[in-house]
This record gives sequence, C-alpha cells and structure tokens, in this order.
Amino acid sequence: MNVYERRGVRRIVSAAGPKTRLSGSIMPPQVVEAMAEASRSLVDMEHLQANASDTIARYTGAEAGLVTTGAAAGLTLATASCVTGLDIVKMEKLPETSGVKNEVVIARHHRNPYDHAIRAAGVKLVEAGLNERGLGVGSRTVEGWEYEAAITERTAAIAYFARPTSTPALSEVIKVAKDHDVPVIVDAAAELPPASNLRSFIAQGASAVTFSGGKALRGPQASGILCGTRELVMGAVLQQLDMDCRFELWNPPPSLIDKSRLRGIPRHGIGRGFKAGKEEIVGLLTALELFANADEEQERSKLETKARAVVEGLKGVEGVEAVLAASPSGSIPLARVFFTRARGQDYMTRIDRYLKSKDPPVYLDDGRLEEMTLQVNPFNLSDEDVSIIVQRVKEAVSSV
Repeated sequence: MNVYERRGVRRIVSAAGPKTRLSGSIMPPQVVEAMAEASRSLVDMEHLQANASDTIARYTGAEAGLVTTGAAAGLTLATASCVTGLDIVKMEKLPETSGVKNEVVIARHHRNPYDHAIRAAGVKLVEAGLNERGLGVGSRTVEGWEYEAAITERTAAIAYFARPTSTPALSEVIKVAKDHDVPVIVDAAAELPPASNLRSFIAQGASAVTFSGGKALRGPQASGILCGTRELVMGAVLQQLDMDCRFELWNPPPSLIDKSRLRGIPRHGIGRGFKAGKEEIVGLLTALELFANADEEQERSKLETKARAVVEGLKGVEGVEAVLAASPSGSIPLARVFFTRARGQDYMTRIDRYLKSKDPPVYLDDGRLEEMTLQVNPFNLSDEDVSIIVQRVKEAVSSV
C-alpha cells in the first residue's frame, strides 16, 4: 500500500493536465531527492532566496526572482510591491491602501477568477474597454489607447493575463505602460511549455511575471516563480520573508535586499502566508533547471506517443471517434475523444461520472464537454495509465 492508500485516499489517473485540484504534476526523482536532501539541514532563508533569485534570473533574463507558494501568491506579492515600493510604512498598512496608488488597470476581457489574487493586495481593478468580441456583438477587442484612458495618478500597475490568444499584444500594452511609467504584471501561470516563454515576457518589457511551479515545470505543487525588476522583486521579498530581527544585526544579501535604501525592517507583511519553505525552494530550482535544459522536442515526442496510443486504442470502437489534436499553445499533443452517441450534456455527464466511479478513477479534460468531447492530456500519464483510459472509455460507451 502506498502513502495514500494507507490514509484511505484513492490514487487517480489524471488525463486532465497538471491541474491544481488534481494535485498538479508528478515530480521527477531528482526534484524529490533534492527536496529530501534540503530537509536535512537548516539555512538562512534570505541567503537561499538570494541564490534562488540568481538562478531564476539566469533562466528568465529578469533582473531578479523569488520562489513563491504558487503563481497566485506571485500576483499578490507583485501587486503589493507595485503599491508600496520600498516604503515600509505603506507595507505595514496593507491591505489598507487609502492615500496611495491603489488601482490596477486590466482589460475587461482579461477578468477571470485568478484576478482575486491581485485584489487581495487591497487594490481596485479598473477595467479598460469592453468585451464585444467575447459576447459576439462586435468585432473589436480592447486597444492600447483604452488602457491609456484608464490610467490615472492612482494607477499602481497594469495586469495582463497571458494566453496564446490574449489581445491586445503584450508589446502594445507595455508601450503604453512605459509612456506613463507604470509597471506591467504578467500572469503566465500555465504558459509553459514552450520553454522560450521563460524569457519571452521579460524580453518584451514586463516588470513582473509569475509562473506556476507545480504544472509543466514539474516542481512542488505549492511553488511558483515571481521574476522581474530588481526593485519590484525586492519589494515582494520584504513583504514575504520572516523579518523578525534587529536592524543593526541584520545583514541581508545585497543582491536580494539593499539594506541601505531602508529606514528599518518591515514587520511580517501581507505575503507572510506565502512564505516558501527550504524544501519547496530547492525543489522548484531543481525542476526549473531540468525543464530549461531538457530536449523540448524529445519531451513532446514522448507525449505524442502516448496521445497516439489512446487514439489507436479507441480505433473502431463503436460510439467514439478519437483524433490527435494540440493544446491552445500547440506544445502539448492531445487525444480528443468525440462521443458520437451523445445527444446532449446529460449523456456526457453520465460518461464522465462512470469514468470517475471505477478504481482507479479516471479524470479526463472536460473543457469541451458541450462539444460532446473529452480530451486526454498525456502530461501525467504512464503507459499503464494509457491502457487504463482506453479500457475505461470502452466500458463507458458500452454501459452508459
């Protein structure tokens, strides 16, 4: 029995991709071993985060970086830093933001549940433009001048949620931001692969970028990356780390925190609940190094082999048609399974419930359920898992 079975929790087969609610991804042995090794010694966390900053900077092209407890934590910390700068009085007031820059501009069609992480810093989101294309009532999307029209003396930052189809182009938004000396925070939580995205957003001029550590990076599920300008990262660090020490005895690494620019030490900040442990930091850095140095085409080929095996395994099965497809970024090969007997979502719901009712439960990607389709994302699948999925789908279409 494994650790989950001993606790009465069933292992699942997840072909829905590295989703948080399904426990993210499976870490490589090197990451697990690094975390175990890190757990056996103690370090000064400021020095460990300074090393993390150097490592993240090397792989992202940013001036500095910070290991956070997920991409959402990075959004809150980045926003807080944009509001307070290095002013420790402002830091200690958060999330109270009266009398300071407390607005973040965001395109209306970029609004989503994750922008709660931005609002958590105490700011107000100011929407730019409308969403007529999304509603099917027009052909326009939000344009650069509409961001500009939303910027005022209260604007602390612009938020941009990066997806393969995001509009307007990030470069257009950054141009507007630079004209008004406003930082741009990019949420790129799930925008890996391709590995080139580690550098892409910073190269375009973003002030801060967040990535999830527990998805494609295959790092600890409770980890993430915040990278960006040295000053913005420093502001985030000061609101995340344990600062319970005497100023005269405090000697932080200058590459991470420039003590000469501070009049004191802030108390535990708004990011206190986002502090990453030594194990998560070492695990994330190990995962980042493995990801950045991997043969991307070889990894994609392995995933395509698994997706193709699902398609081949379901060939000729009455009630389903399976084809190869790709994720929105084009980086992850998928098997798209269309249920030809379906006449509505009730049938699809029963199929999905059947797949989850067996042991082990099988979770497929239901993002296209209204199209009578379930998708197989092979990212977390072993060869045995592929066989289980094929068998379960066959059973489902003959039983439902």
